[in-house]
Amino acid sequence: MSIEFYLVLHILGIALLFMSIGALAMHGIAGGTRETNPARGLVAATHGIGTLLIVLAGFGMLAVKYGGAMPGWVHPKLLAWIVLAAAPAILGRKPGAARVFWFLAPLLAVVAAYFAFNHK
Repeated sequence: MSIEFYLVLHILGIALLFMSIGALAMHGIAGGTRETNPARGLVAATHGIGTLLIVLAGFGMLAVKYGGAMPGWVHPKLLAWIVLAAAPAILGRKPGAARVFWFLAPLLAVVAAYFAFNHK
């Protein structure tokens, strides 16, 4: 498959992931808990599908461009995506962390984008 195809899937995954993190963060900021979230299943599915698309498309792009090798600049991106993938678990256990994630999530996106665009 082409790198453009993987890029579109990657961006779709990013949109789904951030949509779900925003929903979880707003619910937590409003005082909601895991048990009181009526859209918990939908948000969890959106987050899971988004995370899966990000990972599959990201490694697909690496396979196309680098033949499956993992350059060093990928490691900080993976760390940022791991933290974002853990967001539902963190926000479910500690709803008070929602305000932190509201600002942390875009910063992690910038870190991931920086390493994606500024590697040699």
